[in-house]
Amino acid sequence: MTIRNDLIYKDECYKIVGLIFEIFNNIGYGHKENFYQNAIANTFVENKIPFKQQLKARVKYKEKEIGYYFFDFLVFDKIVVELKQKNYFSKKDIDQTYSYLKAANLKLGILIYFTKNGIRYKRIVNLK
Repeated sequence: MTIRNDLIYKDECYKIVGLIFEIFNNIGYGHKENFYQNAIANTFVENKIPFKQQLKARVKYKEKEIGYYFFDFLVFDKIVVELKQKNYFSKKDIDQTYSYLKAANLKLGILIYFTKNGIRYKRIVNLK
């Protein structure tokens, strides 16, 4: 694996993704998404990774709340981690993660897919 030095929060990302690969290697494919969430939460606790689960991000228009999103994890108080149990990336999932970043005013999200062929992930960056 090539390690890039120009990535946002690269050390934190490598740690998160590495732990998720470890989880997948232990429990494999085919489980409900919330089973993976529970395994990830337990692993974050064991590894002393600061996180919040099912965090609410409010969406405002002219200083009034018009709705909110819930995302799977906020890790290190700066990285959204969103989980999916499917075999392909979809524009809908990418857009959803980007919306979370905008609503929470965060820079980086990691969209993680548990597929029958292993873990796939995509970094989503909010440049605004």
